[in-house]
Amino acid sequence: MRIDIATLFPEMCEAILSESIVGRARKKGALEIYCHQIRDYTNDKHRRVDDIPYGGGMGMVMQADPIYNCYNAVCEQLGAKPHTIYMTPKGSVFNQKKAVQLAQLDNIFLLCGHYEGVDQRILDKIVDEEISIGDYVLTGGELPAAVLTDAVARMCDGVLSSPECYQDESHFGGLLEYPQYTRPVDFEGLVVPEVLRNGNHQLIAQWRRKESLRATLRRRPDLLPAQLSKADAKLLAEIRSEEKGTEAPVLPGEAGGTAGISREPALDTGEKLKK
Repeated sequence: MRIDIATLFPEMCEAILSESIVGRARKKGALEIYCHQIRDYTNDKHRRVDDIPYGGGMGMVMQADPIYNCYNAVCEQLGAKPHTIYMTPKGSVFNQKKAVQLAQLDNIFLLCGHYEGVDQRILDKIVDEEISIGDYVLTGGELPAAVLTDAVARMCDGVLSSPECYQDESHFGGLLEYPQYTRPVDFEGLVVPEVLRNGNHQLIAQWRRKESLRATLRRRPDLLPAQLSKADAKLLAEIRSEEKGTEAPVLPGEAGGTAGISREPALDTGEKLKK
């Protein structure tokens, strides 16, 4: 995969995307990421890339020409038009499902806005979709572009050692991830669960599924599927029995309960945060 990022602050993106797993993937050729300085594509002798907005208002608007020149230069290099995304708070909210979809593409072009945004005409001309990383505003699109790039890149061939590295993680399969433990066995009186130390892979898999369901029920009950498998319904019933006396959230698709799950008083869902 190749990802091109058009930005006024390429060093900001490079500082993040040159490190850790993504940085190593770039070095070994499993992934191509190029951060383009939009100022390099302006015809203005002062390297100006913005101007005052028509109709008045505070701030400056990024001009269409430099962005378009940058985009066309990338298209010439690729010999094709990349899938183009504008990072903006007005876009659809990014999630794991979208990351999986984008990871199937060969080329992505990310446009980072700044100031009051970019001229609408460049969005109409080249952008395929607009994406946000949440309902809040940042000073520019560089951090969102880095977030999207990292989420997508780690699912590309050769970036991680195996697809299993991300398939068991939160959100990939719809649930939150189970707890993880490592040495020592005993830390300040807190002991690694016995099931993880006994070598029985079937029991370990069952424990992890159950704890994944428990974490999702506690923190993000909205992610639980409307229709549960018999095995998952049984595990959830066990969880409710174990945590009896606390108040549980209403599950998706329930008016008064999901099949196979008793309506015990609820788990505390104070951690439910809207993202």
